[in-house]
Amino acid sequence: MKTTTLRITGMHCASCAANTESALKKLPGVIQASVNPATEKATIQFDPAVTGEIRMKKAVEEAGFGVALNEANFGILGMHCASCAKVIEEALTNTEGVHSAAVNLASETAAIKYNPELTSLSALKKVIEKSGYQAMSRVSGSVDQEKAARARAERNLRLRMIFSFSLAIPTFILMLVSPFDMETTHWILLALTAPVQFVIGAPFYVGTFKALRNRRANMDTLIAVGTSAAFVYSFLVTLHIFEGDVYYDTSGLIISIVLLGRWLEERAKGRTSEAIKKLVGLQAKTATIIENGQEKQIPVDEVESGQIVAVKPGEKVPVDGIITEGYSAVDESMLTGESLPVEKKTGDSVIGATLNKTGYFRFKATEVGAETALAQIIKLVENAQASKAPIQRLADIVSGFFVPVVIGIALVTFLVWFLAGGQSFIFALTAFIAVLVIACPCALGLATPTAIMVGTGKGAQNGILIKSAAALERAYKVNTIVFDKTGTLTEGHPAVTDIVPLNGWKSEDALNLAAAVEKNSEHPLAAAVVEAAGKKVLNPPQEFEALSGLGVKARIDGWDILLGNSLLMQQNGIRTVDFEAILSRLENEGKTVILMAVNQQMAALIAVADRLKESAPETIASLQSMGIETVMITGDNRLTAQAIGRKAGIQKILAEVLPQDKSTEIGKLQSAGKVTAMVGDGINDAPALAKADIGIALGSGTDVALESGDIVLVRNDLRDVVEAIQLSRYTIRKIRQNLFWAFIYNTLGIPVAAGILYPFWGIQLNPIIAAAAMGLSSISVVVNSLLMNRYRMGKQRSHGKS
Repeated sequence: MKTTTLRITGMHCASCAANTESALKKLPGVIQASVNPATEKATIQFDPAVTGEIRMKKAVEEAGFGVALNEANFGILGMHCASCAKVIEEALTNTEGVHSAAVNLASETAAIKYNPELTSLSALKKVIEKSGYQAMSRVSGSVDQEKAARARAERNLRLRMIFSFSLAIPTFILMLVSPFDMETTHWILLALTAPVQFVIGAPFYVGTFKALRNRRANMDTLIAVGTSAAFVYSFLVTLHIFEGDVYYDTSGLIISIVLLGRWLEERAKGRTSEAIKKLVGLQAKTATIIENGQEKQIPVDEVESGQIVAVKPGEKVPVDGIITEGYSAVDESMLTGESLPVEKKTGDSVIGATLNKTGYFRFKATEVGAETALAQIIKLVENAQASKAPIQRLADIVSGFFVPVVIGIALVTFLVWFLAGGQSFIFALTAFIAVLVIACPCALGLATPTAIMVGTGKGAQNGILIKSAAALERAYKVNTIVFDKTGTLTEGHPAVTDIVPLNGWKSEDALNLAAAVEKNSEHPLAAAVVEAAGKKVLNPPQEFEALSGLGVKARIDGWDILLGNSLLMQQNGIRTVDFEAILSRLENEGKTVILMAVNQQMAALIAVADRLKESAPETIASLQSMGIETVMITGDNRLTAQAIGRKAGIQKILAEVLPQDKSTEIGKLQSAGKVTAMVGDGINDAPALAKADIGIALGSGTDVALESGDIVLVRNDLRDVVEAIQLSRYTIRKIRQNLFWAFIYNTLGIPVAAGILYPFWGIQLNPIIAAAAMGLSSISVVVNSLLMNRYRMGKQRSHGKS
């Protein structure tokens, strides 16, 4: 039996605690559960063979509450293959209090969710170090330290590789031609190779020992066993214990080539995180604050919320805030993608890392440090890059038993050739070493995360924030996209679309008179009329009366004016029958029509509607051309909804749906076998966004951490829905290419190394060539992922502007 403690969030009373306690007790394997509403803690006694913290957390959440978990991120040094990542991941997962752990070989990071009541950052760090690797907490102020540590590790690797080649190449030359007798040559070769094998190659032995201590075998094991076999046999020949040729060059060159491959791989892997580096590079380094009326320059990390910050022309805005003084034009292209600067005045918000182009202004800091829009973007991208896609599970499973299987194949190969095949000991040993050296679990481990890193980074640079690798993979499968209407397909506020003057009135005069009447009204339709008139507004009404459910009645400069619906006109005896056809046409287009009468005679019909976004028809057409069904969901009446749907090009309309029922409609589509994405504003549509297979939230630029969406479109551009789906499809295509090459390489390479071609064509693979091929396989996977940087995004936006 085990006992655990969970911190529960969202409880308000004893009844909440009782509900939580009841939910926990219903779980199989839970012996006892008690919840204290005062401390907000649940103490659970349970059978770990039957249940665990993940199921407990789910039970609490289904009861309507939350479990407080902390997140930790570590940079990890010393990993060389998927098996290394697996060792760390299993060690963390098996640690008490750890809810989940994902170790990314490509980014060399670990993302952990843990219960702070049961474990701590220092304890998690010790778990990683006990597994044989170096862990660095990724907290504020540690980025430069981690960067320096990685630079030192890469520099050390490069020096080891150069020193190794400086000894291995002379060894290779002496093996081909030597001015000395054989006895002397062998001892010289031993002297050259020993430092490579036991000094330069020492980390392979250390890695093997650490892996075996964790009851696993890894890439280091294969290299250590293979090169040791060649070296030990050669040494025994040198001592005249065995007779035959020596293979010192095989030992030295294999280590040198493996180190070269790792160094090239490290450099290539570093480039997969270019997106993060570019985002971090956007940040301002310093800020000018106003202190006692004087300007003072401080590091941007020291800016506090509430301080007044000054920004001069040409400077970057250091943090997020609200302008208190001044006027300027700010380039926000890094966040919005719009090339034209945005005019800013007192009361407007500014975003950290944007560029002040012209004027001088001061602003009050509202979000600083980790709370700024850019910091939130960077955090989202880092979390996405550290997460695992479901498609990676196969590679993880294979890498778990890959090395032991390869060692087994190598031993069988040796025995078959030496005992059953009638070949010499040297032939069998060569095949044994070639099998060990050519096998490469690294390529399998890098296939998925490198592509995920580049794909999510590419999206972030273009205003598409994909929160996890799983979301990226699910987006690839989407075949039905549901759009909310108001604020998503439409602008989100009504505007005047048509003015039909009647009985000799001019459009402008009718609009201005209507605006004069509506000037002081707070009704959304009234605001649309006033906005359409602009500043050309006549005198305010001398008399004004709001008529509930009908409209308004006013008197201006001797004119008696009625503004409202058909019923208002009927009640006042005003003839509208002559204009019914026009009225019906406008209403069939989904518009609300305001009837205007002056002095008992019809003067104009003013149509108001929530206008469709310009990008909506283009977006819908692009999705349909990709084979994706589009659906619109709205609470509006069917007539208005169908009119908007026709304009957008959407055939399937779900109208008159209450906000709380939208998620039910999503569920119906899923029950019909549809893989759904829901596109909404992330506020009113939160339940539907959460219910859909993929929630796509339109962000506002400053609120990028919308919890309701799996994908956040920072630029608020509908065309980015198409971009997100296309990026997902492209990334999954790259992952499949990587996995194919990783699997096919090992599927073909290991049999060739084992000598399958020898009986037919007399071809036996040299272990040195096998080592080169092994290194090339990992590099090719990483390079294939890096080619994703050539992928051109923004095609939808550029097409729309052309």
